[in-house]
Amino acid sequence: MKTLKALTRAFTVAVMGVGLSAGALAEGTISIGFSGPLSGGAAVYGENVLSGLEMAADEINENGGVEIDGETHTINLESLDDMYSPSETATNAKRLTQQSDVSAIFVPHTGGIFALQDFNVKDSFLIMAYTSTPSVTQQGNPLTVRIPPTFDGYVRVFTEYAMKEYGNKLGMAGATHEYAKIWAKMLEKEWTDQGGEVVAKNPMGYNKSADFYTGVSRTLSAKPDVLFVGGASEPTGLVVQQANQLGFKGGYIVMDQAKLDEVAEVTGGLAPLNGAVGVTPLSIYESESAKAFIKRYQDRYDDMPGSEAAYNYLALHGLVKAMQLAGTTDAKAARAHIEEAMGKLDKRFNPYDVTEVTDDGGFVTELTMTVVEDGEMVQKDVD
Repeated sequence: MKTLKALTRAFTVAVMGVGLSAGALAEGTISIGFSGPLSGGAAVYGENVLSGLEMAADEINENGGVEIDGETHTINLESLDDMYSPSETATNAKRLTQQSDVSAIFVPHTGGIFALQDFNVKDSFLIMAYTSTPSVTQQGNPLTVRIPPTFDGYVRVFTEYAMKEYGNKLGMAGATHEYAKIWAKMLEKEWTDQGGEVVAKNPMGYNKSADFYTGVSRTLSAKPDVLFVGGASEPTGLVVQQANQLGFKGGYIVMDQAKLDEVAEVTGGLAPLNGAVGVTPLSIYESESAKAFIKRYQDRYDDMPGSEAAYNYLALHGLVKAMQLAGTTDAKAARAHIEEAMGKLDKRFNPYDVTEVTDDGGFVTELTMTVVEDGEMVQKDVD
């Protein structure tokens, strides 16, 4: 249950301060950092990311740790709340590297990742970036690994589907954080390049508000055929709910940060999402590795995992495997072995079957698209 995960988060953050005050941990322990939103509107999103990391760390430790250069190590996961603020992410990173000697920090938002890229090479830590923003890896930071696929492919196929099915007038009502701004800019260009018209642009603070009436009503007054929405899943659900209440009957392009099954928990089912196009939720994946991960996650949390949990789970397992192959916890050496590690990673620990990593540090995964039709999620083939 999400309440159980939230309690776990609170306990982790509470006890972490004790470890930090004692300085770097003893030899035989690998400290891994996390900085993400654990409070505010995106708290559930941050908790979902952290749940996958905790599950991976616990599995490694319960299996006796990992042997690196002849010595057995256990994983110590240090988590800090940054409230989705890039400046807080930077402060947390300095704290984690200086006081806990972490060699890698997981960050699940673009603004925070950009903030750390200003100094991570100098401070010798690896950024494990949970974002699909292409520029995170394109700018050539040698100590950055991008975990999910880039969203530029989603923008193209989502636009093609929505324009064909619902019309060429787009109203934009996405979030205001850095990732959403980049997504919106790319979508606007793709939409107009394909012959469509953007009739309204009203970005909203998804992480700061629970009332979206003004922004949604202003967007709908332009009479769009399709509405672009997206931030974390919970506030995205509230935006969709508000649009439905105001009588919107068109299609939705759902930014990939939000997951259709999680949005449906807020809207009261999938029927209010009829016409929506988004990424394929993990819950309907058919691969054996995905099904096995879902079962283990449900046994642990009594909840359905999303891609945040699964991707970060496999990324931590892959990172630790890379350290084992490198024979050291050094960030540069681990980055050099990350592709080899993903190729050799046991399928049990790889729910998305990632085996390739691009030269600039991006995990390679299959592009997916799912639409909601008649209250059901339907997976579509994409080119």
